[in-house]
Amino acid sequence: MDTRTHPDDVDLARLRADFSGYRIFRAVRKDGSLGEWVASLHDPRAGVDPTVMCPTAEGLRAALVEEAERAERKWERFR
Repeated sequence: MDTRTHPDDVDLARLRADFSGYRIFRAVRKDGSLGEWVASLHDPRAGVDPTVMCPTAEGLRAALVEEAERAERKWERFR
């Protein structure tokens, strides 16, 4: 049994834990290889754009932090 962990699995787990308002996954290219890092918004309080895509886990993390800030500004109007 192969128990090795793909390095992206750790990044994926961390992103999912830190941004629970999103469904986060790796897109799959036509050739079957892994593509963009994708976050699909499920909690409108967590972000603004319904889908965020970046080429790296670090890029997606930065984009989701920005989304959280945008969402905070958006919801401040309703307080």
